[in-house]
Amino acid sequence: MLPAPPRLNHRRVLTAAAAIAAVLGLLLWWLLPLGGRSPAGKIDFSTGVRTGVYQRYGELLQQALASDLPKVQVNLRTSQGSQENLARLADGTSDFTIATADSVDKFRKDNRPGADLLRGCARLYDDYVQLVVPQDSPVRSVADLRGKRVAVGQAGSGVRLLADRLLPAAGLDPDHDITPVPAGIDTMPDLLRQHRIDAFFWSGGLPTTAVLRLSEAYPIRLVPLAELVSALHKADGSTGYYRAATMPADAYPKAQRGVPVPTIAVANLLVTTDRTNAALTEGFTRTVINSRDRIGREVHAAQLVDLRTAIYTAPLPLHDGARDYYRSVKP
Repeated sequence: MLPAPPRLNHRRVLTAAAAIAAVLGLLLWWLLPLGGRSPAGKIDFSTGVRTGVYQRYGELLQQALASDLPKVQVNLRTSQGSQENLARLADGTSDFTIATADSVDKFRKDNRPGADLLRGCARLYDDYVQLVVPQDSPVRSVADLRGKRVAVGQAGSGVRLLADRLLPAAGLDPDHDITPVPAGIDTMPDLLRQHRIDAFFWSGGLPTTAVLRLSEAYPIRLVPLAELVSALHKADGSTGYYRAATMPADAYPKAQRGVPVPTIAVANLLVTTDRTNAALTEGFTRTVINSRDRIGREVHAAQLVDLRTAIYTAPLPLHDGARDYYRSVKP
């Protein structure tokens, strides 16, 4: 007769089952970071002017998010740019936005309401500062704008912030030495073609569609700006976010005629607030990184989004959800 099988200890079986369940749960959590926490609901993404890079980037990102986060409905809102975008985040009327690092720093240093709530998700691509004039213009530097009609961006835009810093760096008073015209990139090209302005400042990814189209229909030139970097850095801490950069010769082929243009660059940040759900922020950040090549085929600046540098969102601390994402892809 065969010996009777040993009797199972009920308590030991339950303990072993619980341990296995815990291991499986941890494994699933690791493999599916958003598992069981799939974000849902409506969010507001503040972009920029209709013909700017922020808006087109937002449109393409909206499509990617619809695939990656199907339970999340993303509403795009146009704006005048970085400063207005940050104000919307701070007062709770938007959930995510893009803003330049210098605008973020100024918003915080000015102690604007809600500035302490801002959090970074990713460093995106650089904006290149562009001073556009007619091809036959006598303007060869910012200092040559004295007495000219210059479009400096709308109030609340990152362009206005830049113009108000670049002009003094060149020895000009923005209110008295030029005739400032409060226009955005949606109207600047037409104003230049109609001879209603002599020049305009713009800051955006390369190429900016509105500037590219202008260059193809009207003879323009880009004025070098890099010589002002040192003067900007001496002004105050916020201007430390500006760096010398070179606009590639093929950014605007007809305007540049094969010649690169020394200029100034500043990083763009994907920004949210500490009120935003961690799972949503993790998923949003994941889509931004994973959709780089897809979006970059239409918005060339997006090709510069890099996982290795995306984590550097100074002057903002990382949102916890974004940090979770970067940890999940850390080699």
